[in-house]
Amino acid sequence: VQLQASGGGLVQAGGSLRLSCAASGLTFSNYAMGWFCQAPGKAREFVAGISWGGRSTDYADSVRGRFTISRDNAKNTVYLQMNSLKPEDTAVYYCAAGPTVRTMVAGKGDYWGQGTLVTVSS
Repeated sequence: VQLQASGGGLVQAGGSLRLSCAASGLTFSNYAMGWFCQAPGKAREFVAGISWGGRSTDYADSVRGRFTISRDNAKNTVYLQMNSLKPEDTAVYYCAAGPTVRTMVAGKGDYWGQGTLVTVSS
């Protein structure tokens, strides 16, 4: 199983980025997907999760209303649209696959990808 995250970079505060995570080696449409972040010196945190069919989503309070998670099962890809970025959003962002959105919220993914770095300058 491979989860390949991309789309990170350097952006000014108030700007936007779109992260992508391409999955292979698993039946993508059978899995809930999640995005997590880890800032320097901090523990990994849940950011957003989406159910296998895309009908159910959940977000961390810190990103609700600014970030949107979506998926395209035909492309085996999950996205994270990040708007109104803040310097405190600076972190390495990871994607993960698991059985349900609830397991994503609990940080218990079955599979994890490598991270992509997002840096937000003030």
